[in-house]
Amino acid sequence: MDIALGAAVRIRRRTIGMSQESLAEQCGVSFQQIQKYENGANRISFSRLVQIARALRCRVVDLMDVLDTPDRETSGDLDLLTRMRTPGALELLAVYERLAPEARSSLISFLRALVGRDAEASARPKVLA
Repeated sequence: MDIALGAAVRIRRRTIGMSQESLAEQCGVSFQQIQKYENGANRISFSRLVQIARALRCRVVDLMDVLDTPDRETSGDLDLLTRMRTPGALELLAVYERLAPEARSSLISFLRALVGRDAEASARPKVLA
């Protein structure tokens, strides 16, 4: 749950273009503490969550939505939040949204081919010279 809540904070923060330093300053903590919250290493107290939500210009429940769903939906939400933590994922999604449908389809085909080639290359035995 701590990881999911932290991921929701990170996604919201990055969506509005706020740095960890700015969020930390508004909440009266270090940016390292924000990193720990976002990674789920430290639990966010309710009072701190209220501060974070205010700084992120959203409601506390907006950050907690992932925690308040039926179990089968939660695993999908947690998977999505985990994937969105991948470096570059939010930027890629922002650019993807602006593409025309044909370009999206072409990009997906290209990426699948690229991943397929990488998988084939890593599966081949290495030849020592």
